[in-house]
Amino acid sequence: MIINLSQNHSLVSNWVRELRDVDIQHDRMRFRRNLERIAEVIAYEISKELPYMQVETQTPLGISNSLVLKEQPVLATILRAGLAMHQGFLNYFDKADNAFISAYRKHHKDGTFDIEIEYMSTPDLEDRIVIISDPMLATGASLVKTVRFLKEEGKPRIIHIAAAIACTEGLEYVSREIPEAKIWCGDIDEELTAKGYIVPGLGDAGDLAYGSKTQY
Repeated sequence: MIINLSQNHSLVSNWVRELRDVDIQHDRMRFRRNLERIAEVIAYEISKELPYMQVETQTPLGISNSLVLKEQPVLATILRAGLAMHQGFLNYFDKADNAFISAYRKHHKDGTFDIEIEYMSTPDLEDRIVIISDPMLATGASLVKTVRFLKEEGKPRIIHIAAAIACTEGLEYVSREIPEAKIWCGDIDEELTAKGYIVPGLGDAGDLAYGSKTQY
């Protein structure tokens, strides 16, 4: 299942517009905060689908029966671009376990690229609820490879994927390769260039959030 949060005419569409704006993009703190806010909305929406249990809480005047999360999810993100969205999820799931994966594109002179994964830090994922955040879901190759890599540490019971902007081609690929995943998007674009960039997209989310890089 794929959910496009901009279709609901919510504040998410405002924040996505600011992410795309070439003038507002110069404000890195605002760019990171908009990614964080989109993740917070997605975290709230996902929280409605998680298992809860009833607990008794002693107040100064009596007992209150409340619903609380039955289990904590694992929040996973792809370094470095996913860090701002990851913080948004942590703002809501503040007791969650965390996983970090270093997946990146290794570009070749002919314009093609491979997805390289060199590092992963994760808890045991067997039978866990996993939420993976990555701001741009373009070809979907890095997400699919990341999920396969994560599954080596255990098979999650439920997988949620969160992206600020996704491309239809990438969504189709991820849905085909990870059919059990539910995908949450700030917005969806139709075009993907030959080099794997979303159009109109917003550019390189990692560079806009944290500065340009030299790739080795």
